[in-house]
Amino acid sequence: MSGANDRAGGAGRAEGGRAILHVDMDAFFASVEVREQPELRGLPVLVGGAGRRGVVAAASYEARKFGCRSAQPMAVALRHCPQAVVVPPRHELYAEVSRSVFAVFERFSPLVEGLSIDEAFIDLAGTERLWGPPRGVAEALRVAVHQEVGLTCSVGLASVKFLAKIASGMHKPDGLTEIPAGTELEFLTPLPIGELWGVGPRTQEKLQRRGIHTVGDLRRLGEAALVEMFGAHGQHMHRLSLGIDERAVVPDRAAKSLGHEDTYAVDVVGVPALRRCLLSQATRVADRLVAQGLKARCVCLKIRDGQFVTETRQTTLPRATDDYRELHGAACRLLEAVDTDGRGFRLTGVSVSQFEAPEREVQLDLLASAAPEPPPRSAALQAVLSAVRERHGHQALFPAEAGSQRRLGDTGGVTHSRAVEPAKRRR
Repeated sequence: MSGANDRAGGAGRAEGGRAILHVDMDAFFASVEVREQPELRGLPVLVGGAGRRGVVAAASYEARKFGCRSAQPMAVALRHCPQAVVVPPRHELYAEVSRSVFAVFERFSPLVEGLSIDEAFIDLAGTERLWGPPRGVAEALRVAVHQEVGLTCSVGLASVKFLAKIASGMHKPDGLTEIPAGTELEFLTPLPIGELWGVGPRTQEKLQRRGIHTVGDLRRLGEAALVEMFGAHGQHMHRLSLGIDERAVVPDRAAKSLGHEDTYAVDVVGVPALRRCLLSQATRVADRLVAQGLKARCVCLKIRDGQFVTETRQTTLPRATDDYRELHGAACRLLEAVDTDGRGFRLTGVSVSQFEAPEREVQLDLLASAAPEPPPRSAALQAVLSAVRERHGHQALFPAEAGSQRRLGDTGGVTHSRAVEPAKRRR
């Protein structure tokens, strides 16, 4: 195993300072497929759907040399690299391999925060007596992942999370980059502003019109000017430009959000059609909330047009819910903030976060009626609908307002659903 090992800056880590790793598996899905099929080694490999609306889930580094990348339309990737081998994704296999990788991480520290199936932050606090200096731990972790799982990873080592994440991408694949404590500003100053978290294309364009191209330029602009331009987000960018990131590594395996999105074989045009798509997705999200005994307060809309322009909107509800109608209503209100005129949309999605734990049991009131209060009608209805779909499949029962229609799944395949009229109210 070889890799580009780099020390970005001067002196070693300050005594008592934080040491945080960001570990990112290299081209994870593609690398797993090559491990399972050695005959693919050295070939350009694309994992994803091969249909007209297929999307690249992962590209091997051999494919990346031709301009292929994840989230790219498969048709575009194959134009760049016609000789690429396209492999359909096997998500159960990737989840199993991910569990093996995280088991290695957790041997080195109990403070492991998974960001996705193939990347994590690891806080090395308190591990020095067992494993030695942080850089040695990073090197040993890379070796262990390679020997035990048969894959390579790239590691960033820094005193704060966002710097560790930037560092892990500096020398991919199979690299290790350390930003020693005390050299953070030296490392940040020449970086393009797009390297900072939260600086997307539009923010970057606005800053560049002001002559701001590097993190050093951003820092010199000053907090007051950034707040005037971007509000609270400007303050956030200023703190990052100073290397300030106070977030702790939180070893929480519980999901922080859940959702459902679909990519459509034919672009969806018009608000009524989009609202029907969101209804399907809100229904699926509600079913998952019910299945996990959760309610959520934050609803997020994701929408992508035919030109691959992606927009997100989110709102916080006054109370947590697992009712599909409330989720759908929130998503539709968010849709009103999207310019839909003259645009066709290839993807929509609804997700939720800010979960509420199940309500705790409370002591009974001795003066209250002996019979427990029944759940609200809406909650009871949602529970029944979710239970039916869990047993017979999502398409077995569907809100009437969605209409009877053919539904396009996230791989472009067509499924069918029947609309079922809600039961009439009892008199």
